[in-house]
Amino acid sequence: MKYHTKLYFFCLISIIFFSLNSCSLYEKTNTREVSTNASERARAAVDSGQGLGLGNILKRGGNFEFSSSNPMWRASLEVLDFLPLAVVDYSGGVLITDWYADDFDSKNSLKITLRFLSNEIRTDSIKIIVHEKKCASSSNCTVKILNSRIQEELLTSILKKAAVLNKKTKKK
Repeated sequence: MKYHTKLYFFCLISIIFFSLNSCSLYEKTNTREVSTNASERARAAVDSGQGLGLGNILKRGGNFEFSSSNPMWRASLEVLDFLPLAVVDYSGGVLITDWYADDFDSKNSLKITLRFLSNEIRTDSIKIIVHEKKCASSSNCTVKILNSRIQEELLTSILKKAAVLNKKTKKK
């Protein structure tokens, strides 16, 4: 019980210290020098380092382009156009297909996930994950990540297509 009491008082003193630390003495202000608009005063306080500003915390960094102007995104959609898409999120940089099984082997199906790490046309700009689902019956299925040639072939075809699309847009 003593430990909890000490911890309680330590937290209480810390909170009081940090809340009073930002207090200062009252300073008279001249309304001719200081704006009466609250948002302008808040902006001036943040700019001078007196106030609390969230700055770039809530802003997402990066270069925002339309998906039609990103050759990697367009190339990925064109290469995977024969597959049903489950998730298409350009702002999140994710493309996920639905489970796909061909007509010959309906017990095995594939799901492909593309994660875009940058807009540049490079091999490390995109991460491809292929999942394989094998079903013995309709309720007995196993899913595992498949490391195969499919990833490499998808990557090379997407990069080739993106390079062609990039070259076409630069000619315009």
